[in-house]
Amino acid sequence: MAAAAALAAAEPTTAMPQAAGAGGPAARRDFYWLRSFLAGGIAGCCAKTTVAPLDRVKVLLQAHNHHYKHLGVFSTLRAVPQKEGYLGLYKGNGAMMIRIFPYGAIQFMAFEHYKTLITTKLGVSGHVHRLMAGSMAGMTAVICTYPLDMVRVRLAFQVKGEHTYTGIIHAFKTIYAKEGGFLGFYRGLMPTILGMAPYAGVSFFTFGTLKSVGLSHAPTLLGRPSSDNPNVLVLKTHINLLCGGVAGAIAQTISYPFDVTRRRMQLGTVLPEFEKCLCHHLTILFQYHAGDYEVCLWTPWNSKRIISWFIS
Repeated sequence: MAAAAALAAAEPTTAMPQAAGAGGPAARRDFYWLRSFLAGGIAGCCAKTTVAPLDRVKVLLQAHNHHYKHLGVFSTLRAVPQKEGYLGLYKGNGAMMIRIFPYGAIQFMAFEHYKTLITTKLGVSGHVHRLMAGSMAGMTAVICTYPLDMVRVRLAFQVKGEHTYTGIIHAFKTIYAKEGGFLGFYRGLMPTILGMAPYAGVSFFTFGTLKSVGLSHAPTLLGRPSSDNPNVLVLKTHINLLCGGVAGAIAQTISYPFDVTRRRMQLGTVLPEFEKCLCHHLTILFQYHAGDYEVCLWTPWNSKRIISWFIS
């Protein structure tokens, strides 16, 4: 959802303004990239901080933390403050903030770069080039920031009184020393890449499509003149946010099974069944044979019961 929120907040206008003399096109382009970098990063930080309690609950339930695995989403939201205090809902948020700013900024800037590259070099345009550029941008951002995500998940999975890591720096040192050096930070990268390709691609594709359709069919209702160029229409702020949320929800649902597999692999030796989660195909098989049907869907209700409706 952070990627979709960053996109919604920082989506550029459909045309660049033209200026003459000093502060002309070159200067405006430089300012545009700086603005994109800052907007993407800040929007990602705000979005992730807002949903940090739900994100921690998701990590606890995905990997079946023994303190909370018997609970549902709302029950866990109530149980965490009772056991760990309200700050327990934000455990791992520090590492998340360090990661999400470069992640959102890299993804946004890479998307614009790949979109231009695909259009000029391959001659591909329209919805296809948005899908390709979104997938490539997502994979680029994930690879660059993956070690921070690994540390964030390890910290978020810890429960008060059972700490393996005392902080971000200690987690980095411990993982490096005990789990194979630098490669230890990339455990679970394969399902991450497999999941991010459809996630980023679908999110950018859906957002771009919603934007194009909205401005084409209801420009007065949904659009407003751009602050850079009054002749160019952009989505109104609340419509931008709505389109970003819809795009992120659709993309997250499609890629969610990969997310569960990634979490199990990232936690590694922290899990009792870690020897069954050393690679992505063993992790998927373990979840399947263990009856872990939540790999297919995460809902606030009884996931197994909902899934059984589809497989019965």
